[in-house]
Amino acid sequence: MVTTEIKKGLANLEVFSATLQALAETDKDLYVVTSDSRGSGKLVPFGQRYPDQIVEIGIAEQNLVGVAAGLASMKKKAFAVSPACFLTARALEQIKNDVCYSDNAVKLIGISAGVSYGALGTTHHSLHDYAVLRAINNISIVAPADNFETEQAIRTAAKMDSPIYLRFGKKNMPENLAPDDGSFLIGKGRVLSEGNDFVFFATGEAVWPCVEAAQLLHEKYNLSATVVSMHTIKPLDTNLIKRLASAGKPVITVEEHSVYGGLGEAIASFMMQEGLHNKLKIVGIPDEHTVHGSQNEIFKHYGLSAEGLMNTAISMIRP
Repeated sequence: MVTTEIKKGLANLEVFSATLQALAETDKDLYVVTSDSRGSGKLVPFGQRYPDQIVEIGIAEQNLVGVAAGLASMKKKAFAVSPACFLTARALEQIKNDVCYSDNAVKLIGISAGVSYGALGTTHHSLHDYAVLRAINNISIVAPADNFETEQAIRTAAKMDSPIYLRFGKKNMPENLAPDDGSFLIGKGRVLSEGNDFVFFATGEAVWPCVEAAQLLHEKYNLSATVVSMHTIKPLDTNLIKRLASAGKPVITVEEHSVYGGLGEAIASFMMQEGLHNKLKIVGIPDEHTVHGSQNEIFKHYGLSAEGLMNTAISMIRP
């Protein structure tokens, strides 16, 4: 059960920027390519410290990915930074062909992802990115849940010789949702708490509400939940899923993404093929025009808040 006090930290994007600056201090082959997004990507300090290692493309996402692919083909460590909604829609062909098919180790950074843009509405919400990228060969998909995972993911991505997509929201996140756990490996989920009654598999900024929901379940119903940060959606940690689901506990997947094509469907598909017939609920954004509002308001509306997730869990064990 989660008992450790969770310390509020920075926005994951700020940790991303600070980590890039630390890496660039000793690595002149590290480049950042932006599409008029150095401000929203928290990259102004990077540009001030390393003006020769940042390339401003302007609002031209296809060019952004093409330039980053060119840098990567010359063995540069290219981080392509753009709002997730545009990066994985307008530049999808370039991601598929220039990055993945051509095996250029671009680090694609989708910022202000999910419903981070809130009131700007569906045009600016990124609820499709997991789905489209999961269908493309040769790319890892990672959505860190806290500051610790963010720093580790960026440091790992900088060393990778294959494409990767990293997804970040805007709000301040915890420093570390599991302070006693210093492990992070791409492709391996992080177990944040162990419980006997439910399993939450969540990713990105949807992990924190699951941790809070586990606490509510303990306080109000004396029930316990296992909470897993599935920061890597591709490749999926199937060994962990099989281990935790084999006990037959109800499984709840939670993501700031469409219920189609994301973490939930990936886990459901694996479980079905493995003959694991647990009760399962995919919590995400349904197939509709998304409501407007802040991220917190949208989470509450669609049951992604701590209370909403608690109620979903209880509904799975009541007659």
